[in-house]
Parts: sequence; C-alpha cells; structure tokens
Amino acid sequence: MSSPLAGLRVLEMTEALAGPYCAMMLGDLGADVIKIERPGVGDQSRGWGPPFVSGESAYFLSVNRNKRSIEIDIKDSDDAAVLQRLLADADVFITNVPRMKSLERAGIDPDSVSALNPRLVYAAITGYGHSGLKASRSGYDIIAQGEAGLMALTGEVDGGPIRFPTPMADITAGLYTAIGITSALYERDRPGTGSGKGQFIDVALVDAQTTWLANIGGSYFVTGERPKRLGNIHPTITPYQPVQARDKMMIVAVGTQRLWERFCDVLGASDRFLADPRYETNPSRNAHREELIEEVEAILKTRDASDWVEKLVASGVPAGPINFPDETLTDAHIESRDMIVELEHPSVGLVKSIGNPIHLSRTGPTYRRYPPRLGEHNDEVRQLAGTNDPANA
Repeated sequence: MSSPLAGLRVLEMTEALAGPYCAMMLGDLGADVIKIERPGVGDQSRGWGPPFVSGESAYFLSVNRNKRSIEIDIKDSDDAAVLQRLLADADVFITNVPRMKSLERAGIDPDSVSALNPRLVYAAITGYGHSGLKASRSGYDIIAQGEAGLMALTGEVDGGPIRFPTPMADITAGLYTAIGITSALYERDRPGTGSGKGQFIDVALVDAQTTWLANIGGSYFVTGERPKRLGNIHPTITPYQPVQARDKMMIVAVGTQRLWERFCDVLGASDRFLADPRYETNPSRNAHREELIEEVEAILKTRDASDWVEKLVASGVPAGPINFPDETLTDAHIESRDMIVELEHPSVGLVKSIGNPIHLSRTGPTYRRYPPRLGEHNDEVRQLAGTNDPANA
C-alpha cells in the first residue's frame, strides 16, 4: 500500500514531545524521518522515567516510531557538514531550538537553510514562538498549560488549578505543526500554481494551548467576564456530566429535550421527572441541577455503569463509562480501530504504542520502524549524506 507522504524526507532535530510527536505522525503517513540527536545523550526524553525497559525509556518509545536515529554534534565542523548535506536534500526540517541566535550560530536558521535548499519547509516549535514580546523564552508543556488559561479552569470549583495529566500543549503544537507542514508542502508542489519554494512555520506551545479556549474565549469576548471554574458540569446543559452508577462513574450527555425524555424513560422515571416543573426545560434543570443529579444518581446506583450505558445507548441517549487508561487500552473497540501499534524492538522485544487516529480509506498510516536506539543509523545516514542517493524509508 502506498503511503500519502512516501518519498518525502523529514529531518527532525527536536526533543521531548511536541517535535517528536509531529515527526512521528509524518512518519506514520509514509515520510522518511531522520531523527538528529546529541551524541551520547540523545533526545532528553530517553532519560525520562521510570518506567524503563531494557534501558529504554517508555516515554521515548511512545513517540518515536517510524524514524532513523543519527548522532550529530552541531558544534563539530565535520558533523555540521553532514547536517548541511542532509538539509540540502530534505523536504522538511523540524527544530525546537528556542533562540534564533543559537540557530544562526550553527548555520541552521531559516534564512541560511533556505539559501541552501529553497524548497525546504522549515518548521520551528518553541514555547513562545520566534516573534512577539516573549520570543526566545524556553517553555515546557506545563508552562503553556498555565499561561494559556486552561489550568485555571481545570479542577473542582473550590479547588486549585490542575495540570492536564498528559502534555496536551505539546501534542496540540505537534499536530498544528504537522498541518502547517503538509499545507506548505502542498503549496510548494500544487499542480499548476505551486511556488516550488518552502517556507518558515512558527508554532508556539502557548499559541497552540490558547486555541483550547475556543468557545470559552468566545464567551469572554461577548461578556467581558472572567470564565469560572465549573468542575465537571456544563455551564448551559443538564444533565451533561459524570454521574455515579453502582460500580463506577459514567457520563451522560442529555443535550436536547427529546434526549431528556428518552433519558427519563430509560431510568423509569418519566412520571416523576417529566411532571416536575423544576426539570421541565433545560434552563429549569440548570437552575435545579444539584437536586436533579441527586435524584438521578439514586436511580443509577441500582445498576452497574455498563448496564446503564447499554440501555441508554440503545435508546439513542449519548452515554459512556469513565475508564481508567488500562481499561481504555484493552478496550475491544479501540483495538478494532487499530489504535494499538505493536512493533518488535531488538532490545526491548514487543513495543506497544498508541496508533495514528487518521484513518484514510486507501493510504492510511503504516508502522514500519520501531523507535530507534540512539545512533542506530549513524553509518546508514552518514552514507546517505555523502552520496545524496535516495534511501528507502
């Protein structure tokens, strides 16, 4: 099966998660990704743990499949020459060096690289971007979560700010960068009107995280009022939240009056709830949310969550369980969607990771390479740099 990005070469000189995640997405879609790492150390996430397995970090293994690894010291003249030759023949370069002056000293800033290879798409992922008042500041995911306003809204109403448990600013920035890269490649190569030139893509973690404000930002722009922390409730819909069943919590999302009527029927409470003026309309249910949820949970606690979810879904009422990660990652539906990737690693054995969610009907993701050991492809890639001959991904 042909892959949509087959034939494209991507150089990834990034660490941690945003850049590696972006490059992995491109690799899944067929690009030949060469990961450039610091000699003897590599991507900083190689040291993040526990857990480790056979000396390899589970964190690193989770976001670096479909890549080759080469160790390059950009301060060494011979290694710098190797990087320059790779850049001359690449389609995409991804870096997360936060300071433009550092890139200029190494001769790998956007202007220098564009002069070397005008067709190259240059993608920079940083904490704050390469323009603006805070340009060149270093940044990590947790800083972006805090600065972009999301942590202040996450958590219980009377609690403190809560960090989202996975690096959502990193992942979001990685995805936006992948979108920017594929857009720039299309503009470069568009039949008839393509420019034939690459361009500079500047993505910041804080910018990416700020987009998560979305409808919250819209409300602020209209009212001028600071959004409040709401915990698990929806500000304008009830019931639309976690609720307690007998064995575990579950989610119900009763977004319309018709769904409310079906919900009441499944609970066997139509006579009681539909006749109660407190619960007659969605606005009245919002006004009496606390009393309603107490009564709803008294009924839900008579059965397990799986029983209620099955009955509600069968009646067309959106509902689902609140799973722990182990339950999600062993769920038959997730497995049936090819969302669990298995690759044999020469040191670790079987490595599992989360799959690519982009399901294309003809040219979907492929999983060809296990996450590389540090410098595993040094000789292979250096030979490539010396000859400029195309290599198979």
